[in-house]
Amino acid sequence: MCRLLWFLGCWLVAYSGFCQIKSLPVYKPTTFNGDWLVTSVSQKAGVFQANGGKDLVLSNGLLTRRFRIMPNLATIDYQNLSTNEQFVRSVKPEAMLTLKGKTYRVGGLYGQKEHAYLREEWIDNFTTNPADFQFKTFTITSLKPYISWQSRTWTMNRSQPTGQELTLLFESNLPELRGIDVAVHYTLYDGIPTLCKWVTIENKSQKAIHIDQVINEILATPEEESAVVGKPDQMKKPQRIYIENNFAFNNAMRYDLSDQATHWKTDSLYTSQVNYNYETPCLLEVYPTLGVGTDLEPNQTYTSIRSYELLLDSYDRERNGLARRKFYRTVTPWTTQNPVFMHLVSTDPTTVKNAIDQCVETGYEMVILSFGSGLNMEDASDANVKKFKALADYAHSKGILLGGYSLFSSRRIDDENDVIDPKTGLPDKGAFFGHAPCLASQWGINYLNSLKKFITETGFDLLEHDGPYPGDVCASTTHPGHKGLNDSQWVQMDMQKGFYRFLNEKGVYINAPDWYFMDGTNKIALGYREVNFSLSREQQKLLNRQNIYDGTWEKTPAMGWGFVPLTKYQGGGPEAVLEPLSEHLSDYEQLMMQYYGAGVQACYRGPRLYDTEATKQTVKRVIDWYKKYRLILNSDLIHLRRPDGRDWDGIMHVNSILKEKGVVMLFNPLKTKITRTIKLPLYYTGLRETATIRQGEGKAKTYRLNRNYEVELPVEIEPESYSWWVIE
Repeated sequence: MCRLLWFLGCWLVAYSGFCQIKSLPVYKPTTFNGDWLVTSVSQKAGVFQANGGKDLVLSNGLLTRRFRIMPNLATIDYQNLSTNEQFVRSVKPEAMLTLKGKTYRVGGLYGQKEHAYLREEWIDNFTTNPADFQFKTFTITSLKPYISWQSRTWTMNRSQPTGQELTLLFESNLPELRGIDVAVHYTLYDGIPTLCKWVTIENKSQKAIHIDQVINEILATPEEESAVVGKPDQMKKPQRIYIENNFAFNNAMRYDLSDQATHWKTDSLYTSQVNYNYETPCLLEVYPTLGVGTDLEPNQTYTSIRSYELLLDSYDRERNGLARRKFYRTVTPWTTQNPVFMHLVSTDPTTVKNAIDQCVETGYEMVILSFGSGLNMEDASDANVKKFKALADYAHSKGILLGGYSLFSSRRIDDENDVIDPKTGLPDKGAFFGHAPCLASQWGINYLNSLKKFITETGFDLLEHDGPYPGDVCASTTHPGHKGLNDSQWVQMDMQKGFYRFLNEKGVYINAPDWYFMDGTNKIALGYREVNFSLSREQQKLLNRQNIYDGTWEKTPAMGWGFVPLTKYQGGGPEAVLEPLSEHLSDYEQLMMQYYGAGVQACYRGPRLYDTEATKQTVKRVIDWYKKYRLILNSDLIHLRRPDGRDWDGIMHVNSILKEKGVVMLFNPLKTKITRTIKLPLYYTGLRETATIRQGEGKAKTYRLNRNYEVELPVEIEPESYSWWVIE
């Protein structure tokens, strides 16, 4: 009788959802016929019904994700509409929760016998499990900004992303889960083949519930490759679905190495796979590796990791990089902020004001009080705040922004506040950087509060946050911010991300050398070895170009910073430094042009920007040039030839919507003049028949594109020099 009542209840709920879905427009497949990386997409994200109301559909003309809603909800179709590639071979639950040590499925359907593929006619016969969280209803809203971002700096894209948000609501019929509501959220963006997925858990019961783990995405995808024998770590993971989560750290300066939540697993249900031991990596699960480990109190809501899924249409490195970069510019528009800044190594008011005045004279926009300058943001005393507020007020009166440096990790506080190694029970034994405070210790809590107070009250415009929380666990049971080992990583990560969102919403620019972009940071290190800045200027020039070339495959130019030490840095002799600037003006100019020509800001670290009128005019000329071409120099970057010291090297910026469709930067590292004919790939400029190209501000010449959208450009470059061309 109870089971009959349960089935009747499920049917009534399903019928309710069926009635709700019938009010939606019917899905009519419409595929965008252009190239979303070159032209804008006219179709907008929408939520539709299909199959007579049995299916719910998310689509934006570039991708579609379809859900069967009865007898429970599950993803049954996930396609890249540009290629018709399918990413569902087997039905899985929408999410999985581990609560008090027991695992529960959210949604899902049962009955699929062959897991190598999914046929439409099978789905009507699938069943549900009464122990799973059951789909109840859904809501549709316009996309709400994840961060209420403000910008005080130059910004390429000032628009928040647009799209649709679909929220799927689930409840459990189990007595022990009464009052625990689960929502699975999907955001589908306009203009890019990307969606975002996350899970929230609301505790409406009268007692706390312990959350061990939340898996917010599960996809059984077709395998990338087959092998009769092969281990998961030896075999390629699916290459044409890119996953990025806001749970990444470890100082690698690359997302794929910093990711702590994307897991490609084997699928034991897939018994017809080629691999004899069923070890093909073809099951995606997204969750924090070390778990959540937190208690959800009554009337509280837990929010999971946010997973962004970008569907790719190619195996080409450049094209996939362009897709990644457009994803960042669209979903995290704060990464397109790119102020022109210098690193000042003093907090002496006279020196600071002189640097601010030099910025005004040369066109620089921001002064960063660097490490070693004497700035201590942890000191939020009235006297310290007053001193730096006066400097910020002076900078603002001149139209210049001011910010500074603070170190969190890789430092020792004391035994009470440092992270406790779970293996030894001792501080400073297992930290990522050797030494580290716990962000959830009393010191850590005070640290964040002091920085908030200092930055807010001084009016600082930037935080350069060195050693952001790097993922250190902490076994302390006395720190006020976390309960023990199991929740220590989740809590500290949540605190760090919340701090960055707070600053972002205040308009504070954030340089942070770890992958916190999805939660509001603006820039990360390009990727370099610091001791290389002790090498000769000749070496630094070529190494810097290699860093630029290698660090812009996935990042936009605005997302990475480089480094130019004007004074001695970590060793090196006179051959390594630029001071006196007037005596090394040629090297100074080329180092600036390399970075500004790539659209990358470097940390020009020293006491001043110029020492003579000639130096001042050189700096001003470079900045004026950069600002004249700022839009195209902050646009997508095409990699032409990597620097190797044996021949020319170069990059090209492209943007199909600007007057300047491209800018080419070419360098000659040789001690002899070179004459070459270089093929320029112009497809992403949007030009299709002809291109008008001029060297510098010289006379333009028209070139006809070949069938591969290329032109052949004859070039001459002087020894150890560079040149640039504009494409229209």
